[in-house]
Amino acid sequence: MNTVENAQEAKTQDSPWEKSSISNLVRWKSSKIYFARVKIGGRLIRKSLDTPLMSVARNRLADLIKQERERAEVATPDVQGKLTFGEAVKIYLERLDGNPDLKPSTKKYRRQCVGAILKTWPGLETTELRKITKPACQEWARQLRQHGTKFRPPGAKKERKGISSSRFNNTVTTLRQVLKLGVEMGIVVITPVRDIKRAREIPKELTLPSRAHFPEFVRLIETSGAGGKAKNCANLVRFLAFSGCRIGEAQTVRWRDIDWDREELVVRGDALTGTKNWEIRRVPMIPELKTLLSSMRQTRPDEAPDAKVLQVRECQKSMDRAAVLLGIPRITHHDLRHLFATTAIESGIDIPTVSRLLGHKDGGVLAMKTYGHLRQEHAKAAVQKIKFCAS
Repeated sequence: MNTVENAQEAKTQDSPWEKSSISNLVRWKSSKIYFARVKIGGRLIRKSLDTPLMSVARNRLADLIKQERERAEVATPDVQGKLTFGEAVKIYLERLDGNPDLKPSTKKYRRQCVGAILKTWPGLETTELRKITKPACQEWARQLRQHGTKFRPPGAKKERKGISSSRFNNTVTTLRQVLKLGVEMGIVVITPVRDIKRAREIPKELTLPSRAHFPEFVRLIETSGAGGKAKNCANLVRFLAFSGCRIGEAQTVRWRDIDWDREELVVRGDALTGTKNWEIRRVPMIPELKTLLSSMRQTRPDEAPDAKVLQVRECQKSMDRAAVLLGIPRITHHDLRHLFATTAIESGIDIPTVSRLLGHKDGGVLAMKTYGHLRQEHAKAAVQKIKFCAS
């Protein structure tokens, strides 16, 4: 741990406040009582929620934020149709920051979308909401879809490719959310962006290494350089493939999260933001994962239970190199999660069970959509069992 990290940790330990996994919710260490700490209308509000229970505090926080927003809006000068897009954005971002149900990564992404809107629509920031027309929104959407966030003048030698369908859809949704404030305040009757159609999102084609290729893929990573970093990168690849964890979840796994007796891996996620769906899950360890973790523990027996299991945060360059040497398509960290799910399905595990192992909450709908396929070699072997005539 470097000097800056030590200073930050010391500052956190000296503070009488404890952070929670919910934005704008903190706890007084000595009394264990939760407090709201939120900024609304440029004013920082810190108020006791009079409870040590997080579930109760979360509901009271939501009520408090709603009340304070309503009070701030009443105190806002009469806009009477004069609210500009930039002023609406300010209100939107305040509400975004004050929403306890959104993760910091989601808030950051929405802010990026706001930045993209302002960047690709010159003059929008000072335009009054009532003057933003449907044709103008449609032209902006067309330009965004075609050229992305860096427009080039007509006749330019190099045209920039458009943005992805998902980014386009989320940027349009963000614009719609900002303009909806005009309807809420009675400035406009309907939002002019409502008729913009969503772009079709084509799922990524999964090109995963075969079971025969995977051991060689890992070996190439493990022997890619001197020192222990190559070994650590290989262990990260194995861990992701054998556990199905997201890269962000894997980065936070500590020795205390391994339940050797029950042969389970406890996936908690980040200490403040948790997992993607806020839930802790227990993943039964497959034999390869148990062997991997046992081997790693034997080489580092004196590490504290709170020490992180994986010693590198990512290894994309090492994977890129191994894929080139092996002559297979590029593989990302998230592809290894796909590899875990696909291998599990091919091994006979039903999709609802795979869904639970991955931490999905939809009962298998997303897993069926994403993994309801088999790798080509598995499919070829399976179809040989189909017979129309009894032999």
